[in-house]
Amino acid sequence: MKTLLFVLALLCTNSARAANNWFQARCEAAMGNTITVLIEKDSTYTIDNSKSFRALTSLKPQPQSNAFVLGVTRAQGGLSVDTKWSMLRNPLTGQECLAPKLVVYLHYTPITIYVGSEFEPGTCAYQEILAHEMRHLKVYLDHLPKVEATVRKALAERFAKKPRYARVGQGGPALQREIETTWMPFMKRELEGAEAKQVGIDSAEEYARLSRICQGEVQSLIGPVDRTR
Repeated sequence: MKTLLFVLALLCTNSARAANNWFQARCEAAMGNTITVLIEKDSTYTIDNSKSFRALTSLKPQPQSNAFVLGVTRAQGGLSVDTKWSMLRNPLTGQECLAPKLVVYLHYTPITIYVGSEFEPGTCAYQEILAHEMRHLKVYLDHLPKVEATVRKALAERFAKKPRYARVGQGGPALQREIETTWMPFMKRELEGAEAKQVGIDSAEEYARLSRICQGEVQSLIGPVDRTR
């Protein structure tokens, strides 16, 4: 009797192992292209000449009360994740596996370049200020493909060709939580990395240069200041 029970137990174990191997094989076969990262490569921008340099100064407060900015470039990083998955369930073990299908959208919007209303389009001062702000714009646009590559690599290492196993009914909610608590903050930080690169453009030397451009045209319009852009 003991021998018979042992044989039955062994058969059941082998059967369960075979069923589990079959389940894992099916799960792995279900994995396809799991990660897609899309960026807005042709991000549009607008130029706004409606605000005075004093209004622009309030958009970007300065440490000195008598310091002003002549132009400002503002961009809002945006992202979204379309989370889907295919699922298989193993009734013998109460397990399920998910093959995540993630589509990530990254962009900067809206991008607005402000130039003080005191500076008429086409004038020397306007063109110099606009050229400075276009350097800020370029930082945002150049940063976006780098974010795409970083995000794609990180997500691929975590999800690509790796089915997620969980108890029945728990896999989907767990995936959503991971996206919201781990990956959304990670991608947001990557987008915000462009801000650190903007600091180098606004050097003291650049402020000094802009304060002297166009044969004193800036000072004639706003008066002498300690810091300009």
